[in-house]
Amino acid sequence: MTVTDGFGRTVTFATPVESVLCSGSGTLRYLVYLQGEDLVVGVDSQDKNYREIEGRPYALVHRDHFMTLPLFGELRGRDDPEKIIAIGPDLVFKGFLPGTSYAAGMADVDDLKARTGLPVVGFVYGSLRNDAEKAEIHTALRVMGTAIGKDDRAEEVIAYIDATIADLEARTGDIPAAEQKRVYIGGVSLAGTHGIISTEPAYPPFLWVHADNVAGGLGIAHADVAKEALVDWDPEYLFIDVNTMTTDDEGAIGQLKHDPALQGLTAVKEGRVYGVLPYNFYMTNYETVLANAYFVGNVLYPDRFEDVDPVEKAEEIMTFFLGEPVFADLNSQYGNLGFTQIPI
Repeated sequence: MTVTDGFGRTVTFATPVESVLCSGSGTLRYLVYLQGEDLVVGVDSQDKNYREIEGRPYALVHRDHFMTLPLFGELRGRDDPEKIIAIGPDLVFKGFLPGTSYAAGMADVDDLKARTGLPVVGFVYGSLRNDAEKAEIHTALRVMGTAIGKDDRAEEVIAYIDATIADLEARTGDIPAAEQKRVYIGGVSLAGTHGIISTEPAYPPFLWVHADNVAGGLGIAHADVAKEALVDWDPEYLFIDVNTMTTDDEGAIGQLKHDPALQGLTAVKEGRVYGVLPYNFYMTNYETVLANAYFVGNVLYPDRFEDVDPVEKAEEIMTFFLGEPVFADLNSQYGNLGFTQIPI
């Protein structure tokens, strides 16, 4: 078979593909979404090492198996060509972070191919932040799906993501700007845990349910805001990425409890602080971010989500992506603070 990968490279390999490696942040997650986990014959260090708090739903489902597989390199695409050669997969998938230069990505993929002699399919992981990065998700899923004979499943996943976002937007799309709730998300995870000033100006759940993100003017990339700015914005609702609780003094939650300036926020005084699950964990867990959006919508606009139980919806979404309802297991990693009002 010959496919064109996400960098426009032509890759030829023997079919059927019976064994693969997935290099780069989140690449193995895509294979699980495509129901190709049985093809995996090695993992990087992120999936080889047990961690007490595991924020990746796909790993909660499959880590007992993945951890038994041989190691082929370190996390974030730091591959060991000799280990890869020893494992000898039929095909290597290599994903890259959003915003990756195509020239740089292509050079890394070609280098791995040259050093191992194996066919390597490369692509950018993508994101839900804008249309260009959504298109990269589609490309990645379709290229992987074609290579392993899961074209139909790739289209199913893409359609499910699009339909879910469309449902969220349809429920709230007619809310006038003046009536949209003013919100802020703090403690957002990105390559680790952070405090209250860590936020996402383009936090997808806020976009999909038409909430007014007070940090929305800061672009689409992750941002650290000044505490004084948060106090000045004084959002009506605060949402906290509960992975922050794994830092010293409970992270953002501890700051809200103990910082006098933050205690003066309207959302804190009136009890409108809520926990959402981390979805930035070795790249985006799409099942988690979509589930978060239904919880956010239910909190902000309960009349428009009265037919949705956020927990039941989360289990439905996770079952579609992963084959199992793992919301309860995931939430238990964080003291069941997700999808709850957090007492401050």
